[in-house]
Amino acid sequence: MVILDTDHMSLLEWTGSPPAQKLESRLKRLPSDQISTTVINYEEQLRGWMAMLAKAPKLKAQIQIYGRLRSQLRIFCRLAILVFDENAAVEFARLRKDGPRMGTMDLKIAAIALTQNATLLSRNRRDFGQITGLKLEDWTT
Repeated sequence: MVILDTDHMSLLEWTGSPPAQKLESRLKRLPSDQISTTVINYEEQLRGWMAMLAKAPKLKAQIQIYGRLRSQLRIFCRLAILVFDENAAVEFARLRKDGPRMGTMDLKIAAIALTQNATLLSRNRRDFGQITGLKLEDWTT
């Protein structure tokens, strides 16, 4: 199973870009039940959209943002969304105590990937690359 990190999820909106095309090409080779993301990624994306909407006072800008939000929601609906459950919480606590210094959201995503024995797809090698045992790949290169 692969888990799409937030950066890879964002690329699925930009289907014409070369990194997005590479990602999509590789994803097409997998059975759909082997492609997932996490509820943490959904939270990160939703927070970003809410911030954009709050900063867009004009209705025309809001209409465009809502359109993009809807497109992204459709992408999320096509994927399995892995939860932050008790096992992930225990792993998160271990990582927080013994692991590298990095953002809380990234540690939660890593914890989910580790408990699912999944490969995390991300361009963020600087942070995720510090976590021992985490299978990490970048499918945009």
